[in-house]
Amino acid sequence: MTKIVDLYFKLLKLLIVLCMVAMVVLVFGNVVLRYAFNSGISVSEELSRWFFVWMIFLGALVAMKERGHLGLDSLVKRLPPMGRRICLIAGQLLMLYICWLISSGSWQQAVINLHVVAPASGFSMAVFYAAGLVFGVSAAAILLYQLYLALSVRLDEEALVMVRENEADAVVKSDAPAATRSNRP
Repeated sequence: MTKIVDLYFKLLKLLIVLCMVAMVVLVFGNVVLRYAFNSGISVSEELSRWFFVWMIFLGALVAMKERGHLGLDSLVKRLPPMGRRICLIAGQLLMLYICWLISSGSWQQAVINLHVVAPASGFSMAVFYAAGLVFGVSAAAILLYQLYLALSVRLDEEALVMVRENEADAVVKSDAPAATRSNRP
């Protein structure tokens, strides 16, 4: 199962790169064509916007899996392990509710706009709203797995704080002498 999940996130990273490359090619190509040849790519702005939306949603998924989102953990770090676990479970449940809202709203918009075509490209607008649906379902799967780990008491005390420090702070802390490190829980 781990291989399938890793393969899925490698695919997401590839799609993010492809979205970025497509955006650069479309926008740069359109600028060059406008200024050098007095023409342009008519679908450039629309497709760039679509690629941007997909890239943001897919990037948010990758960041969620890698615990790379910003967070404020100053209060949670000071709680005892049971308090940390309760905060983690409450946070996961709230995020699952938000994933439900995003998924259901994106699904409704995709169904409503299934036969509505975009003005420049002629593609169905449902493709645009499908980004939210992909995000909501995938994020809910990640959150359900993390909730399962929290409820089954399989997370150590450090993993109960979902914010990951940046690499620079971790290196500074690991290089500090043992006497200067804080022994707070």
